Amino acid sequence: MSEQAQGTRFVDKLHKVYGIYTLGFLGFFALMAILEQLGIADANAIGLLFLLFTIAIYATIGYLSRTMQVNFYYVAGREVPSLYNGMATAADWMSGASFVALAGGIFFGGYPYLGFVIGWTGGYVLVNALMAPYLRKFGCYTVPDFIGTRYGGNGARLCAVIVLVVASFTYVTAQINATGTIASRALRIPFELGVWFGLLGILLCSMLGGMRGVTWTQVAQYIVLIIAYLVPVVWMSNAQGFGVIPHFGYGEAAERIAELEGIYGLGGAAEAIAGLKVLTTPHFDPQGGLDSWKFVTLALCMMAGTASLPHILMRYFTTPTVRSARKSVGWSLFFIFLLYFTAPALATLTKLQLLDPTLATAVVGKAVEDVANLEWIQRWTEVGMLAVADQNGDGIVQLNEFFLRPDIVVLATPEIAGLPYVISGLVAAGGMAAAMSTADGLLLAIANALSHDLYYKIIDPKADTKHRLLVARVLLLVIGAAAAAIASLQLTGILGAVAWAFCFACSGLFFPLVLGIWWKRANRQGAIAGMIAGFLAGSIYLWHVYSGGDPLWSIDHLRFGMIGMPVSLVAMVVVSLMTPEPDAETQAMVDETRIPTGKPILADTH
Repeated sequence: MSEQAQGTRFVDKLHKVYGIYTLGFLGFFALMAILEQLGIADANAIGLLFLLFTIAIYATIGYLSRTMQVNFYYVAGREVPSLYNGMATAADWMSGASFVALAGGIFFGGYPYLGFVIGWTGGYVLVNALMAPYLRKFGCYTVPDFIGTRYGGNGARLCAVIVLVVASFTYVTAQINATGTIASRALRIPFELGVWFGLLGILLCSMLGGMRGVTWTQVAQYIVLIIAYLVPVVWMSNAQGFGVIPHFGYGEAAERIAELEGIYGLGGAAEAIAGLKVLTTPHFDPQGGLDSWKFVTLALCMMAGTASLPHILMRYFTTPTVRSARKSVGWSLFFIFLLYFTAPALATLTKLQLLDPTLATAVVGKAVEDVANLEWIQRWTEVGMLAVADQNGDGIVQLNEFFLRPDIVVLATPEIAGLPYVISGLVAAGGMAAAMSTADGLLLAIANALSHDLYYKIIDPKADTKHRLLVARVLLLVIGAAAAAIASLQLTGILGAVAWAFCFACSGLFFPLVLGIWWKRANRQGAIAGMIAGFLAGSIYLWHVYSGGDPLWSIDHLRFGMIGMPVSLVAMVVVSLMTPEPDAETQAMVDETRIPTGKPILADTH
């Protein structure tokens, strides 16, 4: 039976396949809970079994989806239904930053970090309105393929490849950072070794099956990560008296946190501990115009970055029709909403668990010695991600004497809340699924751009299928190893690296993509000028502020897209108007792209 026929048969049985998979995962979870209650499995065994079981499932899906057909490797055979493409896109999107780090950012920073939530969710409105259906109508494999075909010439294609590689590589280091954090805790190994363990799982999922393998793996990963994210929040909310749906009632928890901060005070000056932050209470409302400005600029960068990231836009090349691409965006928003709507509640309820003396798990206000001897405190301290320091010598833990690495807030929540350890194993598996799913998509985006757009389209247009796929798989190994090596250096936190990736993408690609669809007058010279000028302006500004320079208009290193995007727009418009307009055939092709019905302009076989 041909791969095409096998793929069609599998698609026809998707509901049954993933229904059985979900029941099987819940059954495994129940088995681990029983073993914990019987005392047969300890915390280390449960954490290890969760990670090994889920990674084995993902690797099996990747192996069963192996392919030697270019169409399946790059775009999953254009066979993915809207519902499942939306789920896979959500998993692609629910990165280590979303699952592991977002609630931690809100936990410590409050209001300003909600800009990530607004930006990442709102970005899908831009994707739906401006790009997804039209890119699918165009019929390309990759974002550089669209840029190269729309504007013509290898110069524009090469510029797009460079921006894509830089943005995606920066993003993938953040995901491998997340896998290292999870693996180091679950396996009790150094973080520097944990990143390589995470990389191994990522490559097992993406190497053999390409986009087809990654797609079906990401659906499985979304099921795990959303169950893992919601269970602890619902459990905590019910235990704290806020009901089983905490999303509308945790305002009382925030008020209680502010009250407790006033009671405990700060009790002595906090001294920084490497990589850790002091437990202070964030504010959830703007503290003046500067806060509002930072919120808006961060949200704008994240929105434009969402609409520019190649690994997300690639997902809409896999749908059967243009209409399916638009429906996929709607499903993506729904599945993403489930997690983002929960993150602020999780951060607030977890903070209350640490502060409220009426809860058995509170640490602030208790004896330093008693807190330091708690088993979960010792576990996280062993791997260098938590510390308790009696800095004022009174023997009592004050607000600024309890230190956490922001990236562990979600992972530590079950232990902070005193939940059975099987919940910690579940959350670790969910975090690993989130980081792996995004890393799979990112590595594939980079490898596909280099093998398809650089190697096949520019270097060797006569390369056969075997060589093209071999190049893609070798590149996956090389790029993955390089990303793991960079991640092990911990140059910035997970959220920081992700913000950089989004700003790189929107600085170089946002306006060339948007204007390529919506402005017929945009030409090759303008697109090249826009990509180069925007990317360089943003990168130079990042270097300026990150190396200690004074920021312009309070735009820090998380928002440098606000510098790159205007420069890109101005350069692209001015240069396009100063040079000859595209030929009539190209302008007609742009007109046809904006008609959301009909067959793709380019043949799928290219």
